[in-house]
Formats: sequence, structure tokens, C-alpha cells
Amino acid sequence: MDLYKKAHLIVAAIRLLEYQEGNLPSIEKICRMLSFSIEQGNLIVRRLKDLGIIDITQGAFGTRLFIQNHLAIETIPRGEQEDKLAHELEKFQNAQKERSKKFESIKAEQAAKKKNLFAEIEQKLKKDLAKKLGEPDSF
Repeated sequence: MDLYKKAHLIVAAIRLLEYQEGNLPSIEKICRMLSFSIEQGNLIVRRLKDLGIIDITQGAFGTRLFIQNHLAIETIPRGEQEDKLAHELEKFQNAQKERSKKFESIKAEQAAKKKNLFAEIEQKLKKDLAKKLGEPDSF
């Protein structure tokens, strides 16, 4: 479903809940009515707020939504899919994989440095021990 259709659904839900309850609805009630997840509802509401279609007010009874300019819905391109969220999620996952690979390579480098350091220390200790015992350097 594209943003245009979702905008119409959100505005209709605001109007219906406002009529039924006699006050401005919350995002949770709208999401429950439309069977949207809270995350998806918040994303859509933020986009509609940015477009000037709805506005959000916060008061003693929580966060409430009201319609600011329902005609602005017609400025939303029809048929535009909400693939941006999936694309952003994929980008984030790829970035996490890259960070993980980088972390593993740094960890491997540190392990190699540690191994080399211990080898050098062991070699120095053997030389020092050989000098103290008066043995020739056979190491």
C-alpha cells in the first residue's frame, strides 16, 4: 500500500475516532483501528506531519493527532511504494555486517600482535636466562 492510501486511512481514522470519542485520538488508537504496528504508524504520522497534513499535540492526556490540511494529501504521488524503509533497513544491515567484519579483522590483528609480543618476550627471557647461566646463545 502506498503513502497516498495510508494518508487517507489515517485521516479517516482520526475523523472517525474524534467523532466516536468526542476528543482527539492517540497514535495507538489509530494504529489499533487500522491494524498497523506502532512503529509503522509513527513513521507514517511523522511523514504526514512533515507534509502538513496532520499535526501532533501533547498534553496532560498524552500525544494526540488532529487534521491540519487534508487537501495536502493530493500532493502525495500515487503509487509510490514504501520501499524506502526496506531499503534503509537493508543499508543498515549491510553497514552492520561491514562493521562486524572490520571488528573481526581488528580482533585478529590484535591476537597476532599479542602472539608476536609473547614470542619476543619469551625469546628475550631465554637470552637473559642463558646469559645469567653463562651458556652461549643457542637460541
